[in-house]
Amino acid sequence: MNHIKMFDLTIRKRQETLGWTTVLIYSGAVVLSLLFSAAMLLFQGNSPVEGLSLLLEGAFGSTYAIEDCLIKAIPIYLCSLGVAIAFRLQIWNIGAEGQFALGAIGATWVAISFPGLPSWVMIPSMMVSAFIFGGLWGVIPAILKLKMKSNEIIVTLMLNYIAILVLDYLVYGPWKSPDSFGFPMTQEFSAGAIIGKIGETNLNWGILLCLLSGLVIYVFFRYTLMGYELKASGENVRAARYARFPYERLVIISMLLSGAFAGWAGFVEASATLNRLQPTIMVGYGYTAIVVAWLARLNPLYIGISSFLLAGLRVGAENLQLELQVPAAFGEIMEGMILLTILAGTFFVNYRFSRRPRP
Repeated sequence: MNHIKMFDLTIRKRQETLGWTTVLIYSGAVVLSLLFSAAMLLFQGNSPVEGLSLLLEGAFGSTYAIEDCLIKAIPIYLCSLGVAIAFRLQIWNIGAEGQFALGAIGATWVAISFPGLPSWVMIPSMMVSAFIFGGLWGVIPAILKLKMKSNEIIVTLMLNYIAILVLDYLVYGPWKSPDSFGFPMTQEFSAGAIIGKIGETNLNWGILLCLLSGLVIYVFFRYTLMGYELKASGENVRAARYARFPYERLVIISMLLSGAFAGWAGFVEASATLNRLQPTIMVGYGYTAIVVAWLARLNPLYIGISSFLLAGLRVGAENLQLELQVPAAFGEIMEGMILLTILAGTFFVNYRFSRRPRP
C-alpha cells in the first residue's frame, strides 16, 4: 500500500540576499496595489485604464505637475527621514504628524514674535525653534518607553491628536489674525520669514534642506560610531546591551532627531507653502512618511525617490478627483494599499517557506 507523505510548512529567515529578486518583489507589490486601485475604479463605474492614465498625467504630465510633486515631496522627505532614523533602532515612531505640527508651531512662534528680524537671522531662528519643538515632542514617548515601558506606537499616535489640537487652539485663539475675516489662521509672515522660490519656478529652497539633511544622515549612519551603534542596537537589543552600547541614550537621540526632522518639515510647509500657520497645513504628510520609509527600506537616497513618487500619487489623485469625481480619500486608500503590499513583500524578502515531511 502506497503512503502519501504530508508536508508541514515552516517559515525560516533567509540567510542569503536575493539581489535583483528583491527589486522584482517590491515592484510586484506596487503593481499589485495599482491593480487593487484599478479594481476600485471599476467598482465605481469608471474605466481603470482612463483612471490610471489620468493619475499619471496629473502627477507627471506637465512641468507644473512635476513642480507640484517636488513641493509636496519636500515635507514628505523630511518626515520620512526622521521616521527612518527611529525605525533603524526599531523604535516605531508613528508620531511624525504631531511632530510636524509642533515644528510648524515653533517656527510660527518665532515668525510672529519677532517680525522685524532680517531673513539671515529669521530663517535660522525658525529652523532652530522647529527643531527643538519637534524634537522634544519626539522625546516624550522615548522617555515614557524607557521609564514606564509604555508602547511607543500608542503614545506617538495619541500625541498626534494632542499636537493637532494645540495647533487648532492657537490659530482659533491667541494667534488668530484680526485680518483673517474670521478664518482660523495667523497673520501672514513677514518677508524675512518666508523661504524663497528658486528662480522663476514655484519650487522653494526647502529642497536644499532635504539634500543636506539626507547627506548628513547618510554620513552619520555610515561613518560615525554612534550611527553604527544605533544600527547595531536596532538589529539586536540584547546584544547591544551586552556590548555595553548606550541603548537608553540612543533611544532618546533617535527620537529627538526623528521629531526634529518632522519639525523641519512643518517649518518648510508653514514658511514656504502657506506663509502662515493654519489648520490646512495638516494634510497627512506624517502618515505618508511611514509608507515612504518602508518603501525605501530606510535608505536616504531611496527615500528621496519614494517621496517624489508618493507626492506624485497625491497630485495624481487630486486630478482624478477633479476629472472622475472619485472620493477625496482615494489617494489615502492607495497609500494604505501600497504600504500593505510592501510589508507583504518585505516578509518574502526576509523569510522563506520550507517543507518538512511528516513522519
